[in-house]
Amino acid sequence: MGAFLAYTLVVAALCSYANSQLVPAIVTFGDSTVDVGNNDYVQTVFKANHPPYGQDFSNQEPTGRFCNGKLATDITAENLGFTTYAPAYLSPQASGKNLLLGANFASAGSGYDDNTAALSHVIPLSQQLQYFREYQTKLASVAGSENASSIIKDALYLIGAGNSDFLQNYYINPFLNKHYTVDEYSSYLISIFSNFVKSLYGLGARRIGATSLAPTGCLPLARTIFGQHEPGCVSSFNTDAQQFNKKINAAASQLQNQLPGLKIVIFDIFKPIYDLVANPKKYGFVEATKGCCGTGTVETTFVLCNQKSGTCSNATEYVFWDSVHPSQAANQVLADSLIISGISLIG
Repeated sequence: MGAFLAYTLVVAALCSYANSQLVPAIVTFGDSTVDVGNNDYVQTVFKANHPPYGQDFSNQEPTGRFCNGKLATDITAENLGFTTYAPAYLSPQASGKNLLLGANFASAGSGYDDNTAALSHVIPLSQQLQYFREYQTKLASVAGSENASSIIKDALYLIGAGNSDFLQNYYINPFLNKHYTVDEYSSYLISIFSNFVKSLYGLGARRIGATSLAPTGCLPLARTIFGQHEPGCVSSFNTDAQQFNKKINAAASQLQNQLPGLKIVIFDIFKPIYDLVANPKKYGFVEATKGCCGTGTVETTFVLCNQKSGTCSNATEYVFWDSVHPSQAANQVLADSLIISGISLIG
């Protein structure tokens, strides 16, 4: 009852700001869970610039988002009072006054480990940081140096990464998994995360939210490829994710103590996604073992999730849109679950 009351009060507070933004801008880094179209401008197969992606977005057209509609970060932006979204940095929209809203540097297939991005020929996190430096110069030319500094300081910074490092790199890369334990690789990723946060802090960021790992063993792709010998989720993958999540929470606490004025929160997406998979009917879903697109078992990007692969009749009944990414309906549940933990960043 106490949690429900807190949630109600937070929602009421956010609604009272319906006509104003609680933060001046939102700046995003990471992978396909938060990419709003940067990969449309990169030579890679990891693109969502074709139907049926975007079929339930406002214009019913592909937007570069790996979803049938809105991402959890889109819904979060709306909750914070934004009526339009910060543009993908590589898009033509990332210019002029649009830069005042922030920018999205995320790239599907990327991760904390730059080698993860190299495997998919996408934008590594180190390059995303370089683009952010470039963005600051452009912002100053639009808003003036003083206003730009204020926007940079008060903006909300979101990081969504890590899942690709395991699913698209560690678990399938014999060089890694034969020479490094999961624990060693996890610690390596955490060191990159910590250094990335320090770099953002050095560039003026003070409000940073990063997602935990999802229950990767419950993704349809993982179940199909790695779960032949056990029913349900791949338990070892989920255990790996939970161990990583403990480390990133500890790292965030240490960073908060080290860096004066830093507000940092780790958004737990493991539990809400796991709950959606374990109890889909509780949240109004019908299917949680496969995605809406195609057979829903391995389809993602144009190779298997496309106009000819077919889709389910009602995506709102599916937890997953394709074999990896949550549907818009699931993203709504995710965004709602993050309100309470994120309020400290904007208070």
